[in-house]
Amino acid sequence: MNLHEYQAKQLLASNGVPVAEGIMVESVDDALEAARKIQESTGTGIWVVKAQIHAGGRGKGGGVKVAKSMDAVREHATNILGMNLVTPQTGPEGKLVRKLLIQRDMYYPKEDGRFDVKEFYMSVLLNQKTGRNIIMYSTEGGVDIEGVAKETPHLIHTEEIDPGVGILPFQARKIASNLKVQGTAFKNMVKFVQMLYKAYLAADASLVEINPLVKTSDDLILAADAKVNLDDNAIFRHPAYEEMRDLNEEDPTEVEASAYNLNFIKLDGNVGCMVNGAGLAMATMDMIKLSGGHPANFLDVGGNASAETVEAGFRIILKDPNVKAILINIFGGIVRCDRVAQGVVDAYKQIGSIPVPVIVRLQGTNAKEGKDLIDESGLKVASAITLEDSAELVKQAVS
Repeated sequence: MNLHEYQAKQLLASNGVPVAEGIMVESVDDALEAARKIQESTGTGIWVVKAQIHAGGRGKGGGVKVAKSMDAVREHATNILGMNLVTPQTGPEGKLVRKLLIQRDMYYPKEDGRFDVKEFYMSVLLNQKTGRNIIMYSTEGGVDIEGVAKETPHLIHTEEIDPGVGILPFQARKIASNLKVQGTAFKNMVKFVQMLYKAYLAADASLVEINPLVKTSDDLILAADAKVNLDDNAIFRHPAYEEMRDLNEEDPTEVEASAYNLNFIKLDGNVGCMVNGAGLAMATMDMIKLSGGHPANFLDVGGNASAETVEAGFRIILKDPNVKAILINIFGGIVRCDRVAQGVVDAYKQIGSIPVPVIVRLQGTNAKEGKDLIDESGLKVASAITLEDSAELVKQAVS
């Protein structure tokens, strides 16, 4: 589950992580009021107006602007709210901006007028090879970290955390030392690293990314931006997270699928597939590629599939206009093949004419009963026994 920047910062702040002060708004008038409140609180007359969408690279698309007056706040808020923001991560279709974050400026000078602001990169995530969390960090913040890793990998540092003891003080000091901060900034960085890791654990996050992490001229260490991905498998432990979900930022078909407890991810191919089990689903998608087709989705109906959920999955797949064929590949273990077959029959009856070929492969528990259900229904469905048979039928359907 992804969060907006303002939500990520609220979550981090609630766990003691210092973040840049900001207020989320949904109208131009509220943007002006937020700017006034921030000015009263911090004394700043410079603000950052930031589009809130689930995608990075917002600045490159014109979704992040610096405002040095109230008139500029009004202008930027007017231009960004309601715009279709296209970034390297949204694809050419872009995303509609419905919310803004009005944030204080952190690039202010010292009392003597000198600037001493530095930007860093820091993230906490799981190293899947070792099964341990790592803190990844760099002195090169505020830029495309992938580019830094590719062109200057020696500037990317990692610190692995032993899950049995958690982050130790010497590790936080090592990170602060490698980031080359000194004095008060060093002490604040050590505290920031420790609090960030604790927040990552407390939130049951799969990723916390701060880019940039800013050292201000007065040696504060603040998260200027924040990206947090929550682990879907742990959301049941956090009832409040459900209110943080923004369905406008998710694919409508994926939202519908989640209502039926279907594991669905939309892709850009031409063969819809419905499978039980993630491993079989991945193998089926590989087989589709080898047959000359391209998977249009990942759909795992799971072990508790009923005729109703199968029908729902069938409907969801058919909503994709790019689908030229549908492959249903079920190995009956926990889920019974006759349940899946009944769902296919029910979907046909409810939907009526199906405009694309449907290929069904049923093996395992009640496979014969499932095949009989489909055969006796009179539906125009191509049956397959082996994966090779399925591959050949897919090839014929998309050629």
